[in-house]
Amino acid sequence: MIAYVIRRLLYCIPIVFGVLVVTFLLFNVIRGDVSMEYAGKNATPETIEEIREELGLNKPVILAWDSQFTHHLKQTLTFSARARDRELVIDKIKRGVPYSLAISVPVFFLLVTIGVSLALIVAFIRGTIGDFAIVIACIIGMSIPYLSYILFGQYFLAYKGNFGFPVFYQPYMSLAQSVILPIIIGVAARLGFQLRFYRTVMLDEMRADYVRTAFSKGLGTKTVLFKHVLKNALIPVITNVVLTIPYLILGSFLLERFFGIPGLGYLMLDAIGSRDFEVINALTFMVAILYVVFNVLTDVCYALVDPRVKLE
Repeated sequence: MIAYVIRRLLYCIPIVFGVLVVTFLLFNVIRGDVSMEYAGKNATPETIEEIREELGLNKPVILAWDSQFTHHLKQTLTFSARARDRELVIDKIKRGVPYSLAISVPVFFLLVTIGVSLALIVAFIRGTIGDFAIVIACIIGMSIPYLSYILFGQYFLAYKGNFGFPVFYQPYMSLAQSVILPIIIGVAARLGFQLRFYRTVMLDEMRADYVRTAFSKGLGTKTVLFKHVLKNALIPVITNVVLTIPYLILGSFLLERFFGIPGLGYLMLDAIGSRDFEVINALTFMVAILYVVFNVLTDVCYALVDPRVKLE
């Protein structure tokens, strides 16, 4: 197992290098010289030259030990670049992570728990009126734009309702009080898709011969569903769950933006709007690294839940 994990991690090295090359091409070569834009209209030549030196734009593009590419590698790998407001990018990321996790982690666990549990029940009662009604409800829920959920929740649950939810993030409120409504909206907006996906996975297993054999032996419904069906359906469930985790750190762009919550999603959209390439580059690289790491974790989980998967 250890050798397999080490080998998979070694395979990640060229992938990470490829990500660095792509981000270099996007944020250095294609972007061009942004020193005048960063310095402003009335900047002196000395100020512009200082910015060019800080961004490494006064050096050769490649083929030198202190080239722009080397500068890009150092700043990206260490997150030591500075944003347009001169603050270190790593400090901005550290400040936004708690807000993003406060929304994304509860949404993630609620979606997995509710989605898998309901999918098992719906798969068991397949073909009934209850199954038909839930499928229709899921389709309707998936058809409603995500933005509509946010606006509906802000107007009816926060502004018109007396539930104590703030319409926007208020610094004087506790973090938990500020993120309850975004969590509810995040779960409601995505539950339809998650339930449909998990229902399809569970139905494939419910039609298997071992399920009929288990019921014919007199095993209870709860035992068959949660001990046998869920265990054999874990491969696609793991794929969906683990590969979703990297995006948790970036939070929910729209939720953070519309509620004014200063998380990483808000930071990313703000950086795009202000053309802050250093922040965009750092967040892009961070998500890519997390995606690669959790991809390896997915392969390891496959072998743990299914002995037929060989670690070779």
